[in-house]
Amino acid sequence: MTTIPPESPRFPPGESHRARNVAEAFGSEAERYERTRPTYPKAMVDAILAASPGRDVLDVGIGTGISARPFQQEGCHVLGVEPDERMAEYARGSGIEVDIAKFEDWDPAGRTFDVVIAGQAWHWVDPVLGASKAAEVIRLGGRIALFWNVMSFPPDFAEGFSAVYQRVLPDLPFFQIGAPGGVASYAPLFDKATDGIRRAGVFDEPEQWRFDWERPYTRDEWLEQVPTFGGHSKIPPERLAELLAGIGDVVDAVGGSFTMGYTAVVVTATRTE
Repeated sequence: MTTIPPESPRFPPGESHRARNVAEAFGSEAERYERTRPTYPKAMVDAILAASPGRDVLDVGIGTGISARPFQQEGCHVLGVEPDERMAEYARGSGIEVDIAKFEDWDPAGRTFDVVIAGQAWHWVDPVLGASKAAEVIRLGGRIALFWNVMSFPPDFAEGFSAVYQRVLPDLPFFQIGAPGGVASYAPLFDKATDGIRRAGVFDEPEQWRFDWERPYTRDEWLEQVPTFGGHSKIPPERLAELLAGIGDVVDAVGGSFTMGYTAVVVTATRTE
């Protein structure tokens, strides 16, 4: 049996912000992350901006800029905060200014914003400290909007996908209960984000917005993305190769391609005090 290295501790759902070594490891696959990770639906971006008083945007955990560019394309001025210099360099390549810091420790230097966003990143931030920090920099009437792309695997693919993980990497924390997928599987993250916003004491009641969309994948496109998933940079190379081969066989068995269902879920609230 292959186990994940001891520096990758297990945390209950919704406590992933404590796994700092995982959160700060994405930079080792920055180029692949930029090339393979999905973007977000335009309808989601439009809804966030329609509910915001202006277009000064702070992107927490900006990564390579995947979450920021759709806002930049709508005429927003975006500042990013990112703990990993390797990830930030890709965002800067899009003309976005990025401060290198953990958000909880970041110095806003008097800057304020109309909307604070975080795409696929807020679960790496302490939800209470993060919401309090966001409250400090959001203008009155401004908005916090935290969003995730939630995967819903096709049934004929999900079963095989889970079986490969359970066979090759039975101790990988994020896949012990089967293939991740569906909004319900992310509920602990949404609940933690919602609770943190409430506890900040300056926002109205948080809402959840949902935007469904789809993306087709070929076998090779999916296998290119897999190493960017959380915790996968810690997998020994020989086990990662075995994992990818097994997943490739599953995709081949369903015809060599599949369509992933996504739901972009936004946890959002307005600063009212």
